[in-house]
Amino acid sequence: MSNSNEEISSGCHHGNLMEETRMGEKLKSVRLERNLTLKEVGAIVGCSESQLSKIENNHTLPSLPLLHALVRALHTNISWLFESEQRGKVIIDRKGQRSLIHLDELHQSTGLSLERVIPYSKYHHLQCNIHHLEPHGTSNGMIAHEGEEVGYIIDGTVELTVDDHIYILSQGDTFFFPSNIPHGYQNHGSDPVSIFWVNTPPTF
Repeated sequence: MSNSNEEISSGCHHGNLMEETRMGEKLKSVRLERNLTLKEVGAIVGCSESQLSKIENNHTLPSLPLLHALVRALHTNISWLFESEQRGKVIIDRKGQRSLIHLDELHQSTGLSLERVIPYSKYHHLQCNIHHLEPHGTSNGMIAHEGEEVGYIIDGTVELTVDDHIYILSQGDTFFFPSNIPHGYQNHGSDPVSIFWVNTPPTF
């Protein structure tokens, strides 16, 4: 099993435990609705039954690549897993009030958190988060899914890998690529990185 499927800590993410708890419950509910066993889902995503059980029971969080694999296998959406309620057509979130999704590996600390800009809704055509990478933080693997995405580097310098090509991007740089091309990113520096990241459709 690669590091991308290793256990993710959920016990130390202050202010976000409620969202993470609902995520495990929602994963389990949608799996049961589709009449899939842990063994069947594990075979699809390349993860052990015991690891999936820990995720569903809120003892651990999946890495970002594993989370993408799970929602593809279950035909659902990552944002739906974390969202607690539907909101109106006009959404205003003040600085410091937006919800955070933490995806930190238990022992190696991937240092990745996602600041929600557009809350989940089945009616939205866009999806947007601010990706925060701590020094040496990483997406912890390559990701591929449907759609297109565009990003703007708010702070720091990040290594973006798209289809085996490596790009070094700094504050003010932008990027665009089809989401079905495998992609990942890493902060090799000693300063945090923030990326304003938009994709469509909202598959994340």
